[in-house]
Amino acid sequence: MSQDAPRSTFRVPADPGSTRFAFAVHATDGKARAGKIAMMRGTIRTPAFMPVGTAATVKAMRPAEVRASGADIILGNTYHLMLRPGAERVAALGGVHAFSGWERPMLTDSGGYQVMSLSALTKVTEEGVAFASHIDGSRHMLSPERSMEIQRLLGSDIVMCFDELVPTTTSRDEQARAMERSMRWAQRSREGFDAGGAHAERAALFGIQQGALDEALRKESGQALVDIGFDGYAVGGLAVGEGQEAMFACLDHCTGPLPVETPRYLMGVGKPDDIVGAVERGIDMFDCVLPTRSGRNGQAFTWNGPLNIRNARFAQDQVPLDARCTCPVCGSVSRAYLHHLVKAGEMLGAMLMTQHNLHFYQALMAGLRGAISEGRLTAFADGFRRDYASKAF
Repeated sequence: MSQDAPRSTFRVPADPGSTRFAFAVHATDGKARAGKIAMMRGTIRTPAFMPVGTAATVKAMRPAEVRASGADIILGNTYHLMLRPGAERVAALGGVHAFSGWERPMLTDSGGYQVMSLSALTKVTEEGVAFASHIDGSRHMLSPERSMEIQRLLGSDIVMCFDELVPTTTSRDEQARAMERSMRWAQRSREGFDAGGAHAERAALFGIQQGALDEALRKESGQALVDIGFDGYAVGGLAVGEGQEAMFACLDHCTGPLPVETPRYLMGVGKPDDIVGAVERGIDMFDCVLPTRSGRNGQAFTWNGPLNIRNARFAQDQVPLDARCTCPVCGSVSRAYLHHLVKAGEMLGAMLMTQHNLHFYQALMAGLRGAISEGRLTAFADGFRRDYASKAF
């Protein structure tokens, strides 16, 4: 087992509730790290996958079922919650944890990506982003300061800086301009977060590196963030259509400026094989809508690759979705029954398929953590890729 990534000097307290934020790396294998983040609401095992709970709910799942899948943390969305039901209302109802029934750590994104991708009549200025709601057309302004305020009102445990994302297909000048603005916004986010009183004393703030696929821009962004100082660092602006090869090439260099003693979070990733490759390149945290969205649309992730349960060949298939899976779905119902539920549009179909997918993703993360700890990550990753590509249903 190689030691390319030095062990963290941080120690995770035995009682997570006694610390604001602490990250410890317990084992390395190449660039990959296995560790823990301790926060007041609980410990997060890394590498970690965060199910996406956009509107304070992981779609088709109860909080207890999400936790039973193995998830230590989920993600909530600033943009969606500020529009409905409103951050001030959530705060008045006790914060997002009491509101949703999820009492463990929650990360909230800054809202910037959704503003750019969902909103009409968007105008970006140095102040922030003015936009029209995709729900009712009402006008809003989201700035670094307002993003910090919303995440404070929600009661987020890990707060993300407000940043500007531009497509990797834009010109280098445009990418540089957006990255430099994002770094100015990162400084304002830091100041806005620090002014948050009691919330700042128990929550963590992550910076977001930008720079598209350009190595020099990524290095400049990473150094600017380190100079500001954050609890963790995210790699933003990837998994937006550039392809896996280009994403991995960027990950090979973009984490270089980021401190080894802090968590690294790859935003919006991804497919299971994306996650395995990113872990090999030193990433500690992930989020993606794929397991939930795919479940609602009849796609199951298995150790032998994705399976479309809508296919007619599963109509009389009496075996579980995945013979290697230990989730409650695979232990109780057949592919034929799931095929029937999904084809009939039954709500239970979406629920069971989502439950299986979340369990699969968490089992994959547990497998990666165990392989890193035992110094056998290469064998695990190569075996996973071989089986995942086999389509041996």
